[in-house]
Amino acid sequence: MILLVNKKARFEYEISQTYQAGVMLSGAEVKSLRNKSGSLTGSFVKILGDEAYLINAQITPYKYADNRDFDPKRTRKLLLRKKEIAQLLEATGQKGNTLVPLALELAGRNIKLSLGIGRGKKQYERRAELKKRANDRDIAREMKEKIRIR
Repeated sequence: MILLVNKKARFEYEISQTYQAGVMLSGAEVKSLRNKSGSLTGSFVKILGDEAYLINAQITPYKYADNRDFDPKRTRKLLLRKKEIAQLLEATGQKGNTLVPLALELAGRNIKLSLGIGRGKKQYERRAELKKRANDRDIAREMKEKIRIR
């Protein structure tokens, strides 16, 4: 079950490969995410040393928890195997590639982060994508009207 989605990620980046990572969260953060309250917009993944971190992801405070020391945008550690971290380091070493958080999902009892290796799209690629979506919408609308008339 998908809890949070980074909607801008697939629009701004061309995703070539995806990975799943566990996220170290506190109990109040888990409760808050199960209520689907938070945002991945503007967040990113960074590898420091031998560990990966989710930076700038906002998880709103759970209203029934003690939130005195709660920081909604704190850095959270990602749980990946060393082999996966090495692959991610190699991929981000290539020019233009970056790690983009795509979604937070509920996998059984655990909350997992889907992250992708992405290359930033150029402005003309984004415009072409918007134009294609608009054309597809218009075609679907006309087809629906033709079916309705018959």
